Amino acid sequence: MKLSKISLALFLASTFALGACSDNTSKPAQSSNSEAQSHHYTLVNTNQSRLDIYTEVTLNTDLSHLNDNQKKMLSKLIDASEIMDELFWKQSFGTDKATFLGRIKDDKARQFADINYGPWDRLDGDKVFLSGFDTKTPGAEFYPHDITKEELNTAAIKDKQGLYSLIKRDEQGALYSVSYSEAFSTELTHAASLLREASTLAQDKEFANYLNLRADALLNNSYQRSDFAWMDMKNNPIDVVIGPIETYEDQLFGYRAGFESYVLVKDLAWSERLAKFAAFLPELQTGLPVDQKYKQEVPGSDADLNAYDVIYYAGHSNAGSKTIAINLPNDEQVQLEKGTRRLQLKNAMRAKFNKIMLPISEQLIVPEQRKHITFDAFFANTMFHEVAHGLGIKNTITGKGTVRQSLQEHASALEEGKADILGLYMVEQLLKKGEITEGTLEDYYTTFMAGIFRSVRFGASSAHGKANMIRFNFFKEQGAFSKNKQGLYKVNMQKMAIAMKNLSQLILTLQGDGDYEKVSKLIATHGDIKAELQADLAKLSAANIPVDVTFKQGKAILGL
Repeated sequence: MKLSKISLALFLASTFALGACSDNTSKPAQSSNSEAQSHHYTLVNTNQSRLDIYTEVTLNTDLSHLNDNQKKMLSKLIDASEIMDELFWKQSFGTDKATFLGRIKDDKARQFADINYGPWDRLDGDKVFLSGFDTKTPGAEFYPHDITKEELNTAAIKDKQGLYSLIKRDEQGALYSVSYSEAFSTELTHAASLLREASTLAQDKEFANYLNLRADALLNNSYQRSDFAWMDMKNNPIDVVIGPIETYEDQLFGYRAGFESYVLVKDLAWSERLAKFAAFLPELQTGLPVDQKYKQEVPGSDADLNAYDVIYYAGHSNAGSKTIAINLPNDEQVQLEKGTRRLQLKNAMRAKFNKIMLPISEQLIVPEQRKHITFDAFFANTMFHEVAHGLGIKNTITGKGTVRQSLQEHASALEEGKADILGLYMVEQLLKKGEITEGTLEDYYTTFMAGIFRSVRFGASSAHGKANMIRFNFFKEQGAFSKNKQGLYKVNMQKMAIAMKNLSQLILTLQGDGDYEKVSKLIATHGDIKAELQADLAKLSAANIPVDVTFKQGKAILGL
């Protein structure tokens, strides 16, 4: 799960296309007119300046400590990742990438479409920005464009809630499912072969075993064995997260996983600093500010924290806003038995801090609190966000199945909000225990506040952006911050602590109850950007502060 939910009667207004995730027939994602079929695509509904919201960062790291076989292995892993990228284009857009991009004359518009994996602006509610295209269907290419939620809910088909299958319609109009391993057989066979070749170059036996099991999973559509193997790895200096993983792209149900990949090189020194924190999960679980029935599950203790430099992003992880920390696997059984692994992507994190967080603080935080915006606090808040995914509850206490199943398309946004707020709770508790020795609580609170402004800019189509919108509106109502005449924000330390506790309690209760209706109302009232905040975000745009990063990456950059 990636970074970033929230309150009760507070979170209930209307957000962009969650309303589109209704029982109404979805509008086709791409129009069938002649322009979409044969003409060039031009910019619509969007100012030319919007195309500059991403700043380019070169992904690189020191590879001098790796031997020749390890460098060859990285090359194989990048090749396999490129296949994941191709598959995600098919899942999210469905049109041939090269043909699509070739019909965009404007260089900046073409780059923007490449970043967004299609003609919809991922950081602006999936708004159409190219001529010839209609509204993006909430179910992307996982389902027929004309499907309704009611139709799937009542259909007598197998794998209705499957992570690794597509829903299609036969010639008579009946729904059926087809596994990824069958639908994408050619691509996955090639990717599996590359992973097996990489395994022969791996010095670490556990990593080689994982690569082989992951190759098997791509072909047999069953990923749990490879997830367990990934959890058993401890000493591998190179890592790869690859396959169909996150379900954010499925905004109709939140069931189906998108293909993605990260190729990673471990930072041994930073990882050693982090190793001790995962052991506190069971203790912190018992102290959560919620009734006992909502914290009855015991987090797996075989979890670990590590820092990495990421050298390649592909597929979902590379679309729109970029992830800077990872918490996986998502499989609830693996989480309960083994816990999760938390991977902090240090070089990407540093780039966002320097290019985005610090400039934001200069525009929106009172001068006397700007000194509390620190990279150590940003790193820790991000890291403990990922750790906090392991806290709380995975299965509802009301017999509605897993939280993911019961909350459907809202599950990701609420889970990201939970991780954000419980991550801050963990920081507070570990500071009190003396286990965190860097900085003060004001550093973490103020950096957290500045982080909200960074993340709400990801927009309503992002689970992380939605989670931050909800939290901002909740904190405002709780008085966790104030705003002076100059329009600058100041954190109220006492009220922030109370708001954090109240929000934690609300989210954990909603998840444990699996209450879809209450979560829908919560998102409706607090999941949008109000006018005052929109004006503040406009200041950031006027100051030319990028919304996010895009990467210059690949084997040539790394000298491979």
